[in-house]
This record gives sequence, structure tokens and C-alpha cells, in this order.
Amino acid sequence: MTATMFQLGDDELTDRLAGAMADVEDRLREAVTGADELVDAPMRHLAAAGGKRLRPALTLLTAELGTPGRDEVVRAAVAVELTHLATLYHDDVMDSADMRRGAPSAHAVWDNSVAILTGDLLFARASQLVASLGADAVRVHAETFERLCLGQLHETLGPREGEDPIAHYIQVLADKTGSLIAASARYGAVFSGAGEDLAVILERYGEKVGVAFQLADDVIDLASDSETTGKTPGTDLREGVATMPVLLLQRRAAEGRLDERGAAVLERLGTDLRSDAALRAAVEELRDHEVLEEARELARQWARDAVAELEPLPAGSVKDALEAFAGLMVDRLA
Repeated sequence: MTATMFQLGDDELTDRLAGAMADVEDRLREAVTGADELVDAPMRHLAAAGGKRLRPALTLLTAELGTPGRDEVVRAAVAVELTHLATLYHDDVMDSADMRRGAPSAHAVWDNSVAILTGDLLFARASQLVASLGADAVRVHAETFERLCLGQLHETLGPREGEDPIAHYIQVLADKTGSLIAASARYGAVFSGAGEDLAVILERYGEKVGVAFQLADDVIDLASDSETTGKTPGTDLREGVATMPVLLLQRRAAEGRLDERGAAVLERLGTDLRSDAALRAAVEELRDHEVLEEARELARQWARDAVAELEPLPAGSVKDALEAFAGLMVDRLA
């Protein structure tokens, strides 16, 4: 999904974003090469596999509220995608994921150490770009990096005793996914000269878009096959990570309103899911339960909440496109 695929409703805006995204892609290719011959292959691995490029596209889109053609905007767009790519290398190691973007994950091709160090190297490349954008950009990047790490740690450690597991999970999503999308939205406003007031609004919008996106991914991970998603369905289930559909089942159980089918699903999830057959059975049972639709609606609500943050923005094609962007996060659920 590149900028040319957005349903923006404005041909001129779409063409400008498509041209800017082509520049981002060129610079991204440059950024993931040139370390040395041995390292270039793992560095290029995920970037070459493609991806939605949502974060740089959002930077370019929010820049339309100011002067969009500035070089700082393009550098910021490349930096957020490099940061995102770095997190994917680390996530795949932690999740023991075999596939990413329809290709073998980096740790499956090389090993865990190579994947982790490659992720670190991409973080370094992103930091170099951000350093060229000034002290405020460095601060935002550092704060975002901290939230990315905190989100992963909180997901790994789980909720504290007495903490609502669903509220805990939403905060994990806000940190792990929302924070970088929020930074992407902010950078476009700041480096196009649109101003701090708009940047703050767009940060709030971006964080909620990120939560909506990840909630949608929770559903897609169960409802779609690996050919559609480029990932093995149910990887989180195998690793014992309770995503939103599972948390909704667990809440029903805690409140004494879990049906017989839901109880059977929870029992299945408590068994050994290391075999592909056992994982497939768990995925099929969960996708047939009504909590999957409940999770869909939750994703849609977060997208609506994101759009509501845009109310102070001036009416026009950019605001319309930002509303459409939020919709893209959950339109994938159809």
C-alpha cells in the first residue's frame, strides 16, 4: 500500500504524494545499503520485501498542511520507516515468527543475533537522519524509542496484579504501534512549517490510528491466511501472547458470561500449540467465535475516535485524506 493506492478523492494531491513516496523509496534503498558487502543483505531484507509504508506516507500527507516539498519532510519520512523496519527485526525474534511480508523472517534466514544486530543498525541509520533534523526531532525520536521499548516490555511482563488486562493491552498498542505513527504525523506538520498546534492535534490522531491499526491486525491475524498477510496466522497464540480476541474471551470468563464454545477455545489455548495442526485448530475455533466481531468493532471505534481528533483542522482535501487514512486501517477487515 503506497500513496498511489490511497483513495484520496483528489487527483492532484494523490499525484504529489506518489512523487514524494518515490523519493522516499529511493532514499530508503540508499539507507539500507552501504554498510559493507556482508551486512547489506540482511539490512535490505525486509525493505526489499515491500510493506505498506504507512508511516512515511502519513508524514508526507500531514506535510500537506504546510509547505510539503521540503527536504526535511522526506528525510523524516525515511527515518520513521527505518525505525519501523528496525522494530520488525526485533519483533520477529521475540515472536519466533517464521515469515514477514510474505518472505522468511531475517532470523529464519540468518539467526537471532544477526537479526537483532541488523535491527540495531537500522535504528542507528534512522538516528543519523533524525539528528540532521534538529534537537526537537531528536527528542521526539528518543521519546518514541523509549515508548517502543516500554510497550514491548509491558507486553512481555503482562499486566500488574489487579490491572485491567484490556486497558493494559491498549496501552501496549499505543506504545508499540501508536507512538511511531504519532511521531510520523507530527514530523510532517513540523517540518512543513504547519505549526505546533496542528502537530499536537496530529499526534493525538496518529496514536489512535496506530491502536486501530493494531487491533485490526489482531483480527486479520486470525481471519486471514498466510498468503494474504505474509505472516503465519496465530503466531501470537503460539507464543502465549493474548491479543484482543483472546482478552475479550478472558473477560467474559472472569465476568461469568462465557459460552460453551468460548470455554472450549480457552481450554484449547492452554494446550501445547507448537505443532502446526494444533495452532490451526486453535485459530479456526477462535475465528468462529463472536469475540472476533467484537474486536472488529473495537478497531472501528478507535478509527472513529482518531477522525474525531481532526475536527479543528480546516476543511479540505487534506483533512478528507486523513479521514480516509484512518479508514484504511480498518477497511482491511472487510
